[in-house]
Amino acid sequence: MSARLVARRYAKAFVEIGIKQGQLHQLQGELTKIANLVRETPDLLRVVQNPIFAPRQKALVFDQLLTALGATPTLRQFTRVVAEAARLNLLFDIESAVRDLVDQRAGILDAHVASARPLSEAQTEALIRTLGARTGKTIRVRWKQDAALLGGLKVQVGSTVFDASLQGQLRSLKAQLLSA
Repeated sequence: MSARLVARRYAKAFVEIGIKQGQLHQLQGELTKIANLVRETPDLLRVVQNPIFAPRQKALVFDQLLTALGATPTLRQFTRVVAEAARLNLLFDIESAVRDLVDQRAGILDAHVASARPLSEAQTEALIRTLGARTGKTIRVRWKQDAALLGGLKVQVGSTVFDASLQGQLRSLKAQLLSA
């Protein structure tokens, strides 16, 4: 079974627990805080990633850390279960999957936008309105500059890509000319 699939199962359980307890956003915030702490602390990252540490040892280390940070008992128990199942190395994937599931519940979609230069505020708002109307969801734009694009933009929402770049239009024109 793939690591992402396993992480998604843990994330689904985490979200269900959070919903039942009415603490989903608090638990998600705590999980994100812990994941960021692990990313930024080389020693913790080694503990998470190194299989030389026994799952029980990892569980104890994280329980002490979470207790010191004042984490909720629910997060402490969840982390213990993940660690003892030798799945703590999936912490970042679990955190990402939880974020995706929470966004999905809230009707939020990420739109990854690449353009040759930054979009103006008006262009960004128009893009958000257009994508929102097409998808029926709230759109969160993640922009990156791509110098390889000569003009226009590429937008990816989920698995759908809208290529309104100059390069894309030239490819389309070439294909039309070759098929004529």
